[in-house]
Amino acid sequence: MGFAFYAIELLTYVFVLLMGVVLLVAGVLFAIDRRQTKDAIRRNYPVIGRFRHIFSELGEFFRQYFFAMDREELPFNRAQREWVGRASEGAGNTIAFGSTRNITVPGTPIFVNAPFPKLDADFAKSAPLEIGPTARVPYHAPSIFNISGMSYGALSKPAVQALSRGAAEAGVWLNTGEGGVSPFHLEGGCDIVFQIGTAKYGVRASEGGISDDKLSAVAAHEQVRMFEIKLSQGAKPGKGGILPAAKVNAEIAAIRGIREGEASISPNRHPEIGSWDELLDMIAHVREVTGKPVGIKTVVGGEAVMREMFMNIASRSADAPDFITIDGGEGGTGAAPMPLMDLVGMSVREALPMVCDLRDEYGLRDRVRLIASGKLVNPGDVAWALAAGADFITSARGFMFSLGCIQALKCNKNTCPTGITTHDPRFQKGLVVTEKYKRVARYAREIIHEVEVIAHSVGVAEPRQIRRRHVRIMQEGGHSRPMNELMPSYSAVAQS
Repeated sequence: MGFAFYAIELLTYVFVLLMGVVLLVAGVLFAIDRRQTKDAIRRNYPVIGRFRHIFSELGEFFRQYFFAMDREELPFNRAQREWVGRASEGAGNTIAFGSTRNITVPGTPIFVNAPFPKLDADFAKSAPLEIGPTARVPYHAPSIFNISGMSYGALSKPAVQALSRGAAEAGVWLNTGEGGVSPFHLEGGCDIVFQIGTAKYGVRASEGGISDDKLSAVAAHEQVRMFEIKLSQGAKPGKGGILPAAKVNAEIAAIRGIREGEASISPNRHPEIGSWDELLDMIAHVREVTGKPVGIKTVVGGEAVMREMFMNIASRSADAPDFITIDGGEGGTGAAPMPLMDLVGMSVREALPMVCDLRDEYGLRDRVRLIASGKLVNPGDVAWALAAGADFITSARGFMFSLGCIQALKCNKNTCPTGITTHDPRFQKGLVVTEKYKRVARYAREIIHEVEVIAHSVGVAEPRQIRRRHVRIMQEGGHSRPMNELMPSYSAVAQS
């Protein structure tokens, strides 16, 4: 009895003490909230007004896990992310009971199944496709699906290492992004596309512009197969790259040639490129110095400007870009102003068929390869892009999901919980390269395999034989129309 009495007395004492601490903290917060002038809610409703901010911060996470349906979220919904997750794990990607996708939504592509699809004996693999036939060292690219530009700096060291090793394992290329080539891009042994951004990181001369010596040094790496001059990217057309100061450590500063601890802001465009002729001069110069294929990456703003580009290319065919990467306005990045991310640049769904037709109209089909980029992460996206006219497809965020990205939307804050877009060792330790590179390779292989499944279903032997006639696009009212009627290819129009 005595022990119980003392226990109750002790618990009562602890409770009173805790209540005192709580009241003291509440009193301090009350005084702070009443005196501060920045937040009207906290000033009018001291202490309890703080919960509004807490709930707002937590809201996006609760919606993702408890409230959003499989197909509701943006930029990528749960169904898309889980497909990548299963593919990366090597798990079966079959589903049961029926699709959760609402196929009556206007714009939805529906592939036209053949009455007599291909048998196993008729299947073929997509052969390597040559890029840069006039370069001293053309590139015979082996894969239709590859890794889009992601810089070391925007991504962590272990993330780049895993991508490099996974790309080599799967036989796909890895684009460096505009941050220059790092030892971690090279260490896996994969094919590399070196991106030249507006700040010329990795190849910049001390006085600005491109250093031919640095270009030659990069090209001397056998793994570096091509060079891509970035004019713009989907998430921020008209705005250069943004790497927050918190991410600029000594190693990244050395690779980029910038100051440690200062934000890395690229110019809005290449200062020396103010016209199509100057762009073609730059392409010709980089190709001459490196001996390797050179292309451009751009976001499409309209048909008139792209027609002007192809007119100039046709008049200087010797200086033509070896490839053009079309990034849709829905493309992503770790940091971009919201107006540019939301409102500027055509979608790849509209831009790709248009650019393909212009290229063919000017007789450049076999000279200029098209690469599609921008939110193409699942097999249906890739198959659609091939039907629309792409020769290759690249993805960045799809491969981030394969690394374990949970769409926490913290890419610009150096607090990525999965270690992919942070340089904080606390978070990076969660990304184990020896495990994650296998996921990268499995994802690439599974995408290609399932695009082959779609190709065989529509009656062709391999993915690059998919045409616009094999796709129907859903319209208002629940009726679909053939893609080749909505967007007739230039060859079909020319023959009519």
